[in-house]
Amino acid sequence: MQIPFHSSERASLGVEWELQLVDPGTRELTAGANEILAEITPDGLDEHPKAKHELLQSTIEIITGICTTVAEAKADLAGTLAEVVAAADRHGLALMCAGTHPITDWQTQQISPKERYLQLVEKMQWLARRLQIFGVHVHVGVRSPDKVIPIVNALSQYVPHFLALSASSPYWIGADTGLASARSKVFEGMPTAGLPYQLSGWDRFEEYMETLISTHAIDSVREVWWDIRPHPDFGTVELRICDGLPTLTEVGAVAALSQCLVEQFDRELDRGYTLPVPASWVLRENKWRAARYGLDADIVVDEKGTVRPVRQAIAELVEELAPTAKRLGCAEELADVLRILDLGASYQRQRAVAAAHDGDLRPVVDSLLAEMRDDLPAAPAVVGGAGSATA
Repeated sequence: MQIPFHSSERASLGVEWELQLVDPGTRELTAGANEILAEITPDGLDEHPKAKHELLQSTIEIITGICTTVAEAKADLAGTLAEVVAAADRHGLALMCAGTHPITDWQTQQISPKERYLQLVEKMQWLARRLQIFGVHVHVGVRSPDKVIPIVNALSQYVPHFLALSASSPYWIGADTGLASARSKVFEGMPTAGLPYQLSGWDRFEEYMETLISTHAIDSVREVWWDIRPHPDFGTVELRICDGLPTLTEVGAVAALSQCLVEQFDRELDRGYTLPVPASWVLRENKWRAARYGLDADIVVDEKGTVRPVRQAIAELVEELAPTAKRLGCAEELADVLRILDLGASYQRQRAVAAAHDGDLRPVVDSLLAEMRDDLPAAPAVVGGAGSATA
């Protein structure tokens, strides 16, 4: 089976941001996507070019066009966000983003009336119905299919970095899960989600996809929801590991980190280097540690079992990527990664708000609404969160 890879301009960028529709009075997730999207879709079009349905009617996904810089992508998202916010306000709804909603029960949510979602629920049943989760996906352009799989393999070692930075789902249906990212564990229940398989090249990717399709495990490549995956139609590597991020600044930070890493690996391939392929057990262990402990995790950095704080690894990575960021014009956005380390990731900020209100999670929803509205963290982080990882 041949899968054409539609090569993209080097380091081109696209971002997808899944937004929650919330009733400001009840603080619950509330259906409204059908009405809002119908209202803002330009005449003559079947759907809005940059605002889309998602699985739940309480979700709207906004997407960028093909961008060159992170600043361009942020401006693109901001324009669509303003349009959706205005329409949501007319319907008495507000917008926020986090990996999960702190209090809403997934069983109360309505599925979007699109055939692909109805088929997904029919096939996956409970696994699909409970996908009341929200993420940020970053696409970075790659010029050749020969580079895609090596870049996916090399990027997989940074799954804990991205997950710790973006972790924003400590709560699930009103309870503290004890995790920094419950979303990542919920999504892993899907049979084709989770860490990417480590393949040796594009031909092996084609063979694997052919096997999945011929055995009716999937109908198309789009149903392989790896944390990092090739996207043949777009000609990109897509990083899907991040929890939903409450602010545009944080979205820009992970977009900059993504763009810089792909660009660095692309250049190393051009120089004839062989990119690393991390051990699968290290990847699984590190993803778990980031999901559990977030920015307090100690991650495994070699096959001998050496560990180091993920905070330190992230800070050193930002320093290493600084020259690449300067070339790409995203130095300011990459520096925002360090601001997240200073201010705390969303899961830490949410827990700080809950602690200040005797465990009441309604103020947590209010803080997330405020963060999206103001593009500022609503509370200082609590050092240590739900505990620290041990080796």
